[in-house]
Amino acid sequence: MFTMRNARNRHLMFADTPSDQGGGGDDGQQADSAPEDGQDVDWQAQAAHWKAMSRKNEDRAKSNAEKARKFDELEEQTKSELQKALDRAADAEKRATDFEVKALRASIGAKNGVDPDLLAGSTEEEITEYAQRLLAWKGTTNAGEDKHAASSANHAGERGEKISGPRQLSRDDLKNMTPQQINKARKDGQLDELMGI
Repeated sequence: MFTMRNARNRHLMFADTPSDQGGGGDDGQQADSAPEDGQDVDWQAQAAHWKAMSRKNEDRAKSNAEKARKFDELEEQTKSELQKALDRAADAEKRATDFEVKALRASIGAKNGVDPDLLAGSTEEEITEYAQRLLAWKGTTNAGEDKHAASSANHAGERGEKISGPRQLSRDDLKNMTPQQINKARKDGQLDELMGI
């Protein structure tokens, strides 16, 4: 016959079995097996036992939580230091690549007689091809270029520059001059272009 007492005993049998969830059987101690039908259960002793087990598990959980927090902090610090190092390495690599490309453009520009600032591309083939296209657009090639004609054209001055009159000064020229020199240049007409006269 099923009674309330049997139901309690069955409940205790399930509660006393160690679970896979990490409940309380870590220390090798197990609660007394469920009493048989004729025995009385000391409920206060059972409650005290499970209360002690619960407190023990809480203490372990708190200890583990503190250790986990410290581990996470350490991992975050390490990760941020590693990320900083990786960022610095990537920046250094980018700068090195940029300098290599600039040097390559300067070399190819000098070889072909083209201003390196006008060249584009990042590999030797791309930059050389771009230089050849610029030379073709200009109407000259590196092989058939008349060096004397090119040099005389380079020194002819800018288009629209006045041929007669005093030499005009630029803002860059003024940066290196004293106020007395600037006044003399103004009187001599060397600042007419800058002043819009």
